[in-house]
Amino acid sequence: MDDDALLKAFETCAFPFDQWHHDAHIKIAYLYLRRHPLDQAIAKIRAGIKAYNAANQVPEGPDRGYHETMTQAWVRLVHLALCEYGPAETAEKFFEQHPELSQKKVLRLFYSRDRFMSPQAKAGFVEPDLAPLPRSSKG
Repeated sequence: MDDDALLKAFETCAFPFDQWHHDAHIKIAYLYLRRHPLDQAIAKIRAGIKAYNAANQVPEGPDRGYHETMTQAWVRLVHLALCEYGPAETAEKFFEQHPELSQKKVLRLFYSRDRFMSPQAKAGFVEPDLAPLPRSSKG
């Protein structure tokens, strides 16, 4: 699926639910960051994931549904990679060029389990308690 089709499928909630995995989240974050500043990209992916979850009847619960800190942390890491290494030809190629972004458990380097799984982290962005998220000086 090309980038425009991927973004359209996500925004219209037509992306196949059985394919909505970590890599798709990273690619969507990349596509929004290519089109919008960081804060706007975060707002768009937040709204999009919430709409997508609702359309696919994903229940909200302590360990299910939308997680604000998870979303923001990943978008910030994608932003870092984009600022430091530049864009790729496609979202798929960007994901392939950045295997560090494929490691779903990488947020454990920044967040303790208690902080990450807290209701506060699910509802709103909380800063990491183990190490700060890296930031690019380029963007």
